[in-house]
Amino acid sequence: MNEAADLFANIPPNIPEELIQVLLQSDSVRIERIVSKGHVSPPGFWYDQDMHEWVLLWQGSARLRFEGKDEIMELTAGSYCNIPAHQRHRVDWTDPEKPTIWLAVHYR
Repeated sequence: MNEAADLFANIPPNIPEELIQVLLQSDSVRIERIVSKGHVSPPGFWYDQDMHEWVLLWQGSARLRFEGKDEIMELTAGSYCNIPAHQRHRVDWTDPEKPTIWLAVHYR
């Protein structure tokens, strides 16, 4: 049976670590809800993923940095971007005052 779900539901008031929930997964795609609140990548850490990642910011705001590029990508509600596989990147900032809700689609 199919059930409706809500991306804005079940977000705890305190989030000591980024909250990652897999919404759907197959061999070629994984869709995640990610909730950040002031979370950033650790110093010196870069994501280097085997799959492409399309990300949409539903709520809040964030800043992404890509290795080898000087500019920082500013994301606000409604912003989206595609990150090719092995494009090293990091989260430089997320809003510490309210939850930032991402929808991340990892695909081959």
